[in-house]
Order: sequence, then C-alpha cells, then structure tokens
Amino acid sequence: MLVTIPPPTATPAQIPHSREAEEAVLGAVMINPEIYYDVAEFLQAADFYIHRHVWIWEAFTRLNQRRIPIDLLTLSEEIDREGRLDETGGPAYLTSLVNQVPSSLNAESYGRIVEGHALRRRMIQTANKIATLAYDESLETAVAMEKSAFVFEDTLLRKTGIGLTPLSGHLSSAYDRIDLSSRTKELPGIATGLVDLDRKLGNLQKGTLYVVAGRPGRGKTSLKLTFAQNAALADKRVAVFSLEMSNEKITNRLLAQETGLNSQLIDSGKISDGDWPKLTAAIERMDNWNIFLDDTPAITPIQIKNRCRQAMGLGSLDLVIVDYLQLMGGGDAVRVDNRTQEIGYFTRALKQLSKELDVPIVVGAQLSRAVEQRADKRPQLSDLRESGDIEADADVVMFLHMPDPTIQSLAIPTELIIEKHRNGPTGSVNINFLRSTTKFVNITAGINSGGKA
Repeated sequence: MLVTIPPPTATPAQIPHSREAEEAVLGAVMINPEIYYDVAEFLQAADFYIHRHVWIWEAFTRLNQRRIPIDLLTLSEEIDREGRLDETGGPAYLTSLVNQVPSSLNAESYGRIVEGHALRRRMIQTANKIATLAYDESLETAVAMEKSAFVFEDTLLRKTGIGLTPLSGHLSSAYDRIDLSSRTKELPGIATGLVDLDRKLGNLQKGTLYVVAGRPGRGKTSLKLTFAQNAALADKRVAVFSLEMSNEKITNRLLAQETGLNSQLIDSGKISDGDWPKLTAAIERMDNWNIFLDDTPAITPIQIKNRCRQAMGLGSLDLVIVDYLQLMGGGDAVRVDNRTQEIGYFTRALKQLSKELDVPIVVGAQLSRAVEQRADKRPQLSDLRESGDIEADADVVMFLHMPDPTIQSLAIPTELIIEKHRNGPTGSVNINFLRSTTKFVNITAGINSGGKA
C-alpha cells in the first residue's frame, strides 16, 4: 500500500529584520553617545522594525537636538515624557540593551545590518504598491506605469547624495583634472562644433543644464541637432528626446546636415542620381554614430531619467538633448496647480537629472510673443515663456536671434546670445544658419559644409 506524504506546509516568509542588530546599535549608542553622530548619518528611526526600538531612537534624536547628553537616566525620562516608558520595557529593558552589546566599536556595522533589513522591507512595500497599481484596471496602462515609477522613486530610492565631505578629499581629483587639461589642447567637456561658442562656454560641461530659447522657426531644433552631430563625430554618445518631430524627421535632418543636401529633397525623396552616392556614403558613416532617438510625445522627466539609465546600462552617455521644454508632460502622478508650476517642475527635474547622470543636458524653450511686439526684438530673460523657474534653474540660457529671418540667402547671419552663464562670461557669438541643410556653422565655414563644419 502506497502512502502519499503531503508536501510540507509553506510558512510565510519572515519580514526582514534583526532584533539582535537593533538591540546592539541602541546599546552601543548608550555606552558611547558620540557614536550616535556616525550612525545617524545613514540610520533613521523608521529603519527599526520593532516599535520600542523606534521610540528609543526617536528619543536619542530629541535629546541630541536639545543637546542633552544621552545616558540611562536622560533616556528614561525622555521616553517617560512621551508616555511610552512602560511600553518600551522600562529602565530594566534599557539596562539590558547596554549589557548585551558585544562591542560598542562595531556600532556602525550593527547599524548597516539594520539599514539593510529596512531597505528590504521597503522593497517589499514598493513591490506591493506596484502590484496594486497593476491590478487596478480602472487605470490606463501608461498611467499605472507612470505611477509605479513614482512609487519606486519615492519609496525605494529615498537616500540620495553622500552628505558633507571634507574639501581635502576633493583637492587631489581637482589637481588631476587641471593637470590633464594643461597637457591637452582640447577643452574638457563636449564640443558643440561652433568654435566661438565653445570658447565662451568652455564646451558643454557635465552636470550642467543648458537652455536654448527662441521664437518658433528660429532654429532651436537645428542648433541642438548640430550639437548632437558634432558630438557624434567626436565618438560621444548622445540621447535625443524629440517631442515635436518624429524620429524619421530627426533622422532626415541629421542626414541633411551630414550630406549637405537640401533637407526638403531628403524629406520628399527627390534625390538626383548624382547625389545618391553622397547619401549612401553618409548613411554608412552615420551607422557608426552613437545617437539614440526617442520621439515619445509629452514625455515626462521620470521617463527621460529611466530611458537615460537604460542607455547608460549599455555604455556611457555623454550628452542629453530635449526638444523642447513646453511640450513635456508631468503625467497623472504629478499634481500642480498651474502651468507655471509645471514648467518649474520640469526645469528642476532636468537640472537634478544632469547632476545625477553627470552629463550636460540641452533643452529647448519657447519665448513669449512679447519679443515680437518690441521695436528691439532681441530676446531677454523676461521673454522666457510660462515660468521664471527656467531662468532660475538653468546654468546657461542662450537665445537664438536672427535679425532678419526672411533674408533670401543660403547662409542666414544669426546671433547666439548667452544671456545667463552661471560659471562664466555672458555675451554673443555670431554663427551662420544654412537654411537648406538646417544646420548651424561657424561664421567662416562654407555654405556647402556638411559634417566637416
């Protein structure tokens, strides 16, 4: 007779925590209160799982804020003042914490164990929240994904930055950077290919937000694609988020810039027999460029961040271009009262992203119609449309100014006005806009310049 043995009963997984580590770090602080400052750098009351340990750490924090020394007496009185001494276990439990500490010298290690378990609990909470959103069929898929991304950011990635660090720790790296720059002819950063602009800006620098502003039809997209093309020719990796033009249109513009062929002919496919070898040769060269395109309409800052991280998982990312600011979306997960606040949210998010990814970000922005109503049509900072936060958050604000955009010339003289430069000089540089190829070139470049300008 065969006997069927039932499978073992599955027991629920224990919620991650370590009673021993929590007790040890609390006892270590009571033995040596100076350790509190080291551990409190990364550990918070919410990181403790056992309630009475949460209350004890909160008491540590309040005593420290009032500059009262931490010891058994002051701690007991502080917890009693909150009416939780009995629930905590009284002076007897606090004394036991001191007696059970293996070594107060290992307080940071105990704290790291507590922190690790807390992070695992937050991972579980995050997964549960995301699962709830996934099951909610009243939400559109895109909305559920957007909210899930915010849950992830808010719940799991709450620890950012490394806090205060001594200047001495940065001086050697600063010396190395200066030494390297002194021995090379090239400026650090990403060259735009526009010589006078690169001299003025010192190239496009990491962790910097650049705003290129202008009225419609003044070449904002063309300027940013000129930056992208010249960066790609220097073997840099570039991400282009185009909210206005499709990936097909962006590709055609890059082809026009590289070949020197009329962009309208490329759009229409009316290429002459003699120009086909030039086009195919350009496509072969451009196949090696590391430019990544995304034409998602109304893309949100969190989507840009996630897609940049994906790109960086396949290699470094040297430059991010967003075209343009007023077409971005906040998503249903972001609640603001008006458009001005929303634009401010976009610029702050892009500035934070430039620092987080350590790359330059170039974003286009529209100017208000007020500039067209003045006798002097040179743009100024007050013309930035819909938000003063653009000026506040940007490290560099540049205006494209064509004194006569209707001029019937192959090369249109254009003034690029650097109105704000947080770390350098302001002023203007003169460049030419090649209408047929939608490309900006140095003032001395020929009108038939392709990718060599």
